[in-house]
Amino acid sequence: MEAEKRVASSKKAENYRDKKMTRKEILEKKRKVQEITKAAVSKKDPLSSFPSFHHYNTKDLSVYLDSGRGDNLSSSVKQYIQNLLKVNMEPAYGTEWPEEEKVKRRQMVSSEARYIFVYETVNADANIMFKLSKKGRSNADGTDDKGHLVAFVHYRFTIEEEIPVLYVYELQLEHRVQGKGLGKFLMLLIELIAQKSKMSAVVLTVQKANMTAMNFYRNKLRYLISIMSPSQMGLQSNYEILCKSFNYEAKAVLEG
Repeated sequence: MEAEKRVASSKKAENYRDKKMTRKEILEKKRKVQEITKAAVSKKDPLSSFPSFHHYNTKDLSVYLDSGRGDNLSSSVKQYIQNLLKVNMEPAYGTEWPEEEKVKRRQMVSSEARYIFVYETVNADANIMFKLSKKGRSNADGTDDKGHLVAFVHYRFTIEEEIPVLYVYELQLEHRVQGKGLGKFLMLLIELIAQKSKMSAVVLTVQKANMTAMNFYRNKLRYLISIMSPSQMGLQSNYEILCKSFNYEAKAVLEG
């Protein structure tokens, strides 16, 4: 949905970008944005910059995080992602899900796709489990010698409205680990990765029918409806594009 359904850029954002800029300045700016995005994409493991975020523990939940790429997923991990997506997202998409599922399956194995996987640690020290994470063998149910997969984030470094952004394609948690602060923890990590990678904003898409997700992003995390969103351009759609900007230009271009 994210790449395929994005609407044309607004005139307001376009006017802001081009105001009082010479052609040379515009080309230089585009070059810098491309370099920033390329550098972010080329980084092997963005998670490695944040060791304090390798684990998340509460009184009834202990997990550790691991990184991944879309073109390096095992068949069992792909099956797990597909199953969790179907369970969590089919109700929000309704009759549109079969076609949307095909799109998401293509997106998730792209070389541009970046992942944070969340493994539940059971009767094992989280530090030991994290060290073993690169050697794990997965089963179709998401269980392996890394632990049990319980959540994942699919994100990409890309360019929106000539602004370098981290675009969150998916944030999916199993029902039993929801409501424990894990989703907020993962989004905080995503925002830190974005800023560390010199992205100007985090952008994501939410189905209007998914009221739980809409409340989570808008009320708990303070994301705003972007001027890129169809509703802000007088168009009818079943989704909103949300964003959180980190600098003035991104605020002007993405938030209006």
